[in-house]
Amino acid sequence: MKKFLLPSLALCFFLGSSIASYAEQVVIVHPSNTSGISATDIQRLYLAKLKKFSNGSAADAVNQEEGSAIRINFDSTVVGKNEAQMKSYWAKLVFTGKEVPLKQAGSDQEVIDLVSSNPSNIGYIDASNVTDAVKVVHTF
Repeated sequence: MKKFLLPSLALCFFLGSSIASYAEQVVIVHPSNTSGISATDIQRLYLAKLKKFSNGSAADAVNQEEGSAIRINFDSTVVGKNEAQMKSYWAKLVFTGKEVPLKQAGSDQEVIDLVSSNPSNIGYIDASNVTDAVKVVHTF
C-alpha cells in the first residue's frame, strides 16, 4: 500500500498545480463603460496602438506586476508576446519618448480598485476575484 501512496500523492500535487496555473482570467472595465471591446482592441491597448474605447472615451490600460504569472499568461495569450518581447517592446517605446509605461498594479484587488474608480481604465484579473465594482468584457 505504501508503494502506491507516494506516487498517488505526487500525481495529485502535479494535477492540482497544473490546474491552478490555467486559471481563467478576465479583462475588466468600469461598469459604466458601454464600449464594445474585442480581443484585438485589448491587444492593441496593451501595445499602446489604441488609445480610446469604441465610444471615443480615453482608454488607459492597467498592467499587473512585472514577472507575475497572470501578466506572463496575459502577455502570451492575449497580446501574443512573451515576457522578454514585451520588455523589449516597451523599452523601445519609452526610450524613444513615444510612450510612458502602463500603470502597474500589485494585485487583482489593486486592479479592481483602479478600474472601478476610473471609467477610462481597463485591466485584467483572475476570474475568481471579480466583484460587482467592475464589468467583465473578455474572458480567456
